[in-house]
Amino acid sequence: MHSANVVLGCQWGDEGKGKVVDRLAESVDVVVRFQGGANAGHTVMVEGDTFVLHLLPTGILRESTRCLLGPGMVIDPWTLLTEIDELKGRGLEVEDRIAIAGSAQLVMPYHKRFDELREKALASKSIGTTGRGIGPCYEDKMARMGLRVADLAREDSSLRRMAIDKVLRANRLLAERHDAPAMASGAIADELVELAQRLRPMIVSAYEYLAPLRSGQWSALLEGAQGALLDIDHGAFPFVTSSNCTIGGALTGTGISPRDLGRVLGVYKAYSTRVGNGPFVTELHGDEAEDLRSRGREFGATTGRHRRCGWFDAVAARYAADLNGLDEIILTKLDVLSGIETLRVCTDYEIDGKGVRNFPVWLEQLEKSRPVYRELPGWTEDLSGMTTWDQLPENCRRYVEAIEAEVGVRVEVVSNGPKRSNWIERP
Repeated sequence: MHSANVVLGCQWGDEGKGKVVDRLAESVDVVVRFQGGANAGHTVMVEGDTFVLHLLPTGILRESTRCLLGPGMVIDPWTLLTEIDELKGRGLEVEDRIAIAGSAQLVMPYHKRFDELREKALASKSIGTTGRGIGPCYEDKMARMGLRVADLAREDSSLRRMAIDKVLRANRLLAERHDAPAMASGAIADELVELAQRLRPMIVSAYEYLAPLRSGQWSALLEGAQGALLDIDHGAFPFVTSSNCTIGGALTGTGISPRDLGRVLGVYKAYSTRVGNGPFVTELHGDEAEDLRSRGREFGATTGRHRRCGWFDAVAARYAADLNGLDEIILTKLDVLSGIETLRVCTDYEIDGKGVRNFPVWLEQLEKSRPVYRELPGWTEDLSGMTTWDQLPENCRRYVEAIEAEVGVRVEVVSNGPKRSNWIERP
């Protein structure tokens, strides 16, 4: 019996995965976050209260659910403890339900500094990162130069020496590459040693921790951050994130085998958004973009930046569905489209006058792509109070069915508002 379902964002992130995982986490033993770091922002509304999580798996908001920050993550310990303390300040006891994979990487202050300086140097050609040090941390991981969570379990004196060595190395590179001032190695090391006191009880071997999952005793939900079109290997490089947010990352970022996977759930927004730079074929501009942004409250949970908004891109959606082997689609923010007279779905691209059905991952082709739209009539009804598929307006159901037909995967659930209860399953 398969015991681990996977929730993947299948656009450019911000699809509403937080709400989806929160909803599904009620019935699983453990939620495992498998990649990324504090560049993620999962927003969840619980009984009128809004929670924004950056590192902790969204299952932390369910009192009986365990949470593992997986081996594929890059973890800022300063941010993590701030997040834990914020939840404790709101009455949630969470520390005894949190486990952190010792093989995950640590994001250090110098990683953030490199991130900021690199973006500044790129100027108009910048990628548009969150500045959270994610890329530089993954660089150190691949160069086998990084600190790992397991290093926090060392004796204080050993950890302090190791941290000082890493900061001194970073200082040399800051001076050579950016002519930037040195960072205080002793102060950073002392802070890290202090943080380690609290984090040590949470550090585990992910392989050993997930043994009940492999033996069938636990059910699990594997949670990704960002979206498939930002995958480092399969997105429109270089305007991508620094990790694998597709199905392969769910395996390497947790250490479980394909035999343990159950259903792969793809989360799509009923329209498209992206944060940061890079090609965006269905992007809207001017009043149309501002209207959709205002309706959907499209502002980044991590950076607060305005999200770029556009129509649903079925070309990109098909690519993500095929790439991840989706079993079903969960379509979010359907309620945002109420009141728009005519809706558009991009069914094909046009490149140099030729129709294209497949998503071109090479940047040169994607930048030349133009959308080919199918228009559908909108609806005026407020969807937020509806609880069944049949209650939805006919034009709304037709819009969902049009997306389903274009992507080639069944839409099993639509979300019609931010609350846990705004969840409609297809019969």
